[in-house]
Formats: sequence, C-alpha cells, structure tokens
Amino acid sequence: MEANTHTCLTCGKPLKGRIDKKFCDDYCRNSFNNRQNSDQNNLVRNVNNVLRKNRRILREMLAEERMIKLPKEKLSQQGFNFKYQTHQYVNHKGQTYFFNYEYGYLPLESDWVLLVKRNPNL
Repeated sequence: MEANTHTCLTCGKPLKGRIDKKFCDDYCRNSFNNRQNSDQNNLVRNVNNVLRKNRRILREMLAEERMIKLPKEKLSQQGFNFKYQTHQYVNHKGQTYFFNYEYGYLPLESDWVLLVKRNPNL
C-alpha cells in the first residue's frame, strides 16, 4: 500500500482519507480561504465603509426634510466622498442624481447640491 504524501495546505499535517482532500479540518480550510480572500475582503469592506459614511452624512444633513439645497463644500467638510455612490438616476429632464442607497444629491451650478431622499414606494 502506498503512503499518503498529501499534506494540509494550511498546517502541513499529513492528510488521511480521500485522495482529493486538501485540509485536515474545518479550521484549516477556513483559515486558508480567509487568507486567500483577505485582500478582496479588505477592498469590499473599505468601499462599504465609505458608502455607509456617505449615506449617514446625507441622512444627517437632510434630517426630516425631503430635499434641501446647500453648498457642496458642506458635504466635503463632513468627509463625504464624491467618488463613491451606489447608483445613479437620470430624470426626465436629463439631470443625473447620485445616490448612496436611498439618499442622493443632484449637482447644481456654482458648486451647490440638492440633497434628496428617494421615495421608498418607487
């Protein structure tokens, strides 16, 4: 009988059982996969953090209003990142709104923005 020369991809222990087995247990399998995906997970986590922060800033600025107009600089001062949004909406006038989930803004002239909250029934 031939000796098993396969070892765990995480800890290096000899493997017993199926010939295509790669890990000795669930802990080693999870550790391996977490290491493999850590760069991708960090990127996704960082982008999600920016999106959540942007949403929070828009929500706080709007308070109970459905829409308000304010200088773009006010958003920047709060740490709003204009590079990230969840989606865009173009209205019938051809104006493009940039959204972070249900909160969005429309760039206006002279570095002003119109903040809006999307109607949840749409």
